[in-house]
Amino acid sequence: MRRKGLASMAVQAVESSTTSAGSADSSGSTGSSVSLGPAVALSCRECGERFPLGPIFACVECFGPLEVAYDLPTGDPEALRKRIEAGPNNIWRYAPLLPVPADVADKPNINPGFTKLVKADNLARELGVTGELYIKDDSGNPTHSFKDRVVAQAVEAARAFGFTTLSCSSTGNLAGAVGAAAARAGLRSCTFIPHDLEQGKVVMAAVYGGDLVAIEGTYDDVNRFCSELIGDPAGEGWGFVNVNLRPYYAEGSKTLAYEICEQLGWRLPDQLVIPIASGSQLTKIDKGLKELIALGLVEDRPYKIFGAQAEGCSPVSTAFKAGHDVVRPQKPNTIAKSLAIGNPADGPYVLDIARRTGGAVEDVNDEQVVAAIKLLARTEGIFAETAGGVTLGVTQKLLENGVLDPALTTVVLNTGDGLKTLDAVAPTSGPTAVIRPSLDAFREAGLA
Repeated sequence: MRRKGLASMAVQAVESSTTSAGSADSSGSTGSSVSLGPAVALSCRECGERFPLGPIFACVECFGPLEVAYDLPTGDPEALRKRIEAGPNNIWRYAPLLPVPADVADKPNINPGFTKLVKADNLARELGVTGELYIKDDSGNPTHSFKDRVVAQAVEAARAFGFTTLSCSSTGNLAGAVGAAAARAGLRSCTFIPHDLEQGKVVMAAVYGGDLVAIEGTYDDVNRFCSELIGDPAGEGWGFVNVNLRPYYAEGSKTLAYEICEQLGWRLPDQLVIPIASGSQLTKIDKGLKELIALGLVEDRPYKIFGAQAEGCSPVSTAFKAGHDVVRPQKPNTIAKSLAIGNPADGPYVLDIARRTGGAVEDVNDEQVVAAIKLLARTEGIFAETAGGVTLGVTQKLLENGVLDPALTTVVLNTGDGLKTLDAVAPTSGPTAVIRPSLDAFREAGLA
């Protein structure tokens, strides 16, 4: 009943916000005051019911999650490729495929994206990979995580719907991205985090000058609180990027799929290994790949998607291995706090995608996470946060178990910067030696 109430409140908010702009037409699109490019409606992922564009996140018919439906460009794929390639070196090069206004690149935004796709030959040799191995390194975004992509999308939706405060529930990276994006856009921010996050993420989220509220409990406790706030008068005028703006926010993850394929010369990778927190990133990468195929921008051929979790918070991996369709919530206990979501909203959809594509969902323990972080740093000079350690650790485990094909083109995602999670590697990372300032001391330490 509570979920139905939240969905109803969201719909009422949309109806009141669009009254003056005109009602939805028969296709489900809204009046001219909401301009989000090719986006025409919100569609329920479960029952297919359509709703006007607005700050609504759940279907009032079946309570399923909503996602953006489009009228995407048609015609010559080569012309669309050239249009994209001529665009800015950020996610707005893909504006024709995203729920954003046509002039999005001219607005104050943090402009994330087009991060490096690193060909990881040294790592490949270490792991016994004979095909092409790539690291999609999203630590190069403005606040050093992939969350900048999804928040940039949410900011445009917040502008369209007249919100004055940007908010979120966060395991750390999202709070920093919201703080930075709100500051750039001239909006107030108020973000909510668990009380026991890594200090680096707390500082980064706080430095942008918005309100940062630590809540005693897990991320799932924080998320429940935000769901209550959104239905309270205290939350009026607030855009919660991962609640009432979630359908638009989530679309930012598609840009990872777009970039990977463009950077591979407009071709699909054979295998992708993607971290799972809520599961939204993985599902939207799959959506992006399918869109590229439908538009004729890449050749239609099979690809496999693999999900990665930490053993201390592995509800999706546990369900996958048991052959279940339902994901049972867990209480997180892992150093990979950015993935510590015990009740992932998109968990069932992750299971569907892994099974449909012939992939899998696997997990690794904290020791394997640390070892993978150090392996990537040692072989490719990329310092990943703990989520990246999870993804590479799972990649290594899947190769050892014969699940990943070492001869195929594989892309592994690193979604954040290791400087945010120093505590994970600090106990085993330090000076090789401490010596006196003399050549004799240098030689005595065995370094010559």
